[in-house]
Amino acid sequence: MAQPIYEWRPPERDWREQDLFDLPEDGNRYEIIDGSLHVTPPPGFAHQELADDLRMALRLAAPAGWRVIREAGLRAPGSNLIPDISVVKPDAPRDGLWLHAADVALVVEVESPSSRRHDRFTKPSVYAEAGIPHYWRVERGEFGPVIYRYQLTKGVHYESLGTVGPDDPVQVDEPWPMRLDPSAWPR
Repeated sequence: MAQPIYEWRPPERDWREQDLFDLPEDGNRYEIIDGSLHVTPPPGFAHQELADDLRMALRLAAPAGWRVIREAGLRAPGSNLIPDISVVKPDAPRDGLWLHAADVALVVEVESPSSRRHDRFTKPSVYAEAGIPHYWRVERGEFGPVIYRYQLTKGVHYESLGTVGPDDPVQVDEPWPMRLDPSAWPR
C-alpha cells in the first residue's frame, strides 16, 4: 500500500508556532527560525545514543529539582526550536509542549551532517538572543565526542569556555559543577 502524500502550502506570512501543529508527524524535525520553516530528517542512531549518554551524565550530576529533557520544544524570539537536550531550571513549569527560554540554563546540540550549519551558526545566535546562559555543541570526532562549551556574554553572544575531548575528562561549572568524561560515550 502506497504512503499517502502529504501536501501543504506555506502560509502567506511568516511561520508561527501554531502552524507546526498542521504539519505531519513523520519523524522529521520541524523548527521555525526567524519566521522561516526549517526541516531536518530524524537523527541517526549514533546521534541519538550520544545525546542519550550526555543527557544521562547531566541527569546523574543534576542537583535536586533540575530536569534534563531530550528534544523539548523551546520558544525563542521569532523562533520555535527543538534542541537535542535542554537543562530546565527547578522553578519551571513541569508540563507543557514548549519551554520558555527564561526557564532554560543550558541547551545542547549534537551535530549531524544535516544540522551542522544551523548548530554552529544559526541556533547559537537565536539561543543567545533568547538569553539562554549556556550552549554546548557536540561533534562526533574520529577519536570520540568533543564538546564545545559557550557562555552568554553581555546578554548578546556566546564566548567560548573551551572544549572537552575524549581524552581529557574535565571539571565544568555549567550548568552546575560536574565532571565530564566523553571517553565513556560512543564514537
